[in-house]
Amino acid sequence: MRDPNTSPSKPSPSAAAAHAPGRSTSRVRAWAGPGLLTYGYRPFFLFGAIWSALTMVLWIFSLAGGITLPTPMDPVSWHAHEMLFGALGAFLGGFLLTAIPNWTGRFPILGWPVAVLAATWALGRVALLSPAPPLTIVAADLLFPLLLALAMLREIVAGKNWRNLPVLALFLGFLTANGLFHWQVLHGDYAAGGAGFRLGLAVAVGFVTLIGGRVVPSFTRNYLVKQKRSGLPHPFGPLDRLALSLGALALFAYVARPEHAVTAALCLAAGAAHLIRLARWSGQKTAAEPLVWILHIGYLFIPLGFLLTGGASLAPGLIPEIAAQHIWMIGAVGVMPLAVMSRASLAHAGRPQVASGALRVIYLMILSAAAMRFTAGYSAAPLWFTHLSGALWIAAFAGFALHYWPILTHKRKRRS
Repeated sequence: MRDPNTSPSKPSPSAAAAHAPGRSTSRVRAWAGPGLLTYGYRPFFLFGAIWSALTMVLWIFSLAGGITLPTPMDPVSWHAHEMLFGALGAFLGGFLLTAIPNWTGRFPILGWPVAVLAATWALGRVALLSPAPPLTIVAADLLFPLLLALAMLREIVAGKNWRNLPVLALFLGFLTANGLFHWQVLHGDYAAGGAGFRLGLAVAVGFVTLIGGRVVPSFTRNYLVKQKRSGLPHPFGPLDRLALSLGALALFAYVARPEHAVTAALCLAAGAAHLIRLARWSGQKTAAEPLVWILHIGYLFIPLGFLLTGGASLAPGLIPEIAAQHIWMIGAVGVMPLAVMSRASLAHAGRPQVASGALRVIYLMILSAAAMRFTAGYSAAPLWFTHLSGALWIAAFAGFALHYWPILTHKRKRRS
């Protein structure tokens, strides 16, 4: 029997559920405060993008010796922490505050509670650039993810939406990784090369494989149905379970023993499995729709990261470990967040889901940033390519913030 979700006459319900305002419409219309607070994703997408660009500006000037960052961390660890737990933490917060109410059927958090969450996120960013006592900095930085985890737990339990407990478990892993990162800093360790960073990166990759595995084939299916195209993405099945299982094992091994031969073998197997998984989603048929093909490219960074991580363990002289890490980081912190944020923001604001010329340039810049950063690992002038990659990253996220400012700050227009 044909799966109803793969029928050419019926779009996928999961993609619609990921972004449709649903039951929240009446509460959103009743909110009389700033438009920025009408949806949970708005302040986090906007401020997260601004912070991602600003963090890179500070990092480049620090790398060039132009400034000294007032942080208790070494500059590399601060850069790694703020990209992973700062910027990505905001992007995850925005996505989860919007997606979980749609998954559970409950009303979303909006208004002043969202403002409080956004303020706690900002508090962590300020604390890490302040002369505050170390434990005060740790408490300030961990407050936002702790409050968000409690909010997620409340919504999942109240809505009896046990299917999404793995999402909460992943986020708790993210919170744990942040705490471990700080613990290593307090003990004078190089946190950017430690288990806390690897665990945080592994959780970020896990989020892309889990959530990306829902939205990428769903949006692709809906697009192909609209275009009356055949050959729709394959529904979730045994191969997806195998890819997720291999990925989880490989990431666990990467966190525990990144240079072990077993880790290399698992990463290579997971990379191959996720490449096959991605190939079954019909991405080659979406070349005419940037809002869809960018999702496929964002997911592509995950198997590439697995393969490069495995290769770096087997042949460290050929593949630098830092190059493999940056492929994962750029995919999970750069390309996939921009892909999801640019589409979700349009959908929730009731705007036409069409990629403007500016958005296409933003996509091109973030992909170029990835290429330049990877090239830096093999170039005779690595600093030049690193700076170029950083400049492209800044342009991409600053461009997103400017282009989406009116979309994220104005209230959704009522339909007559």
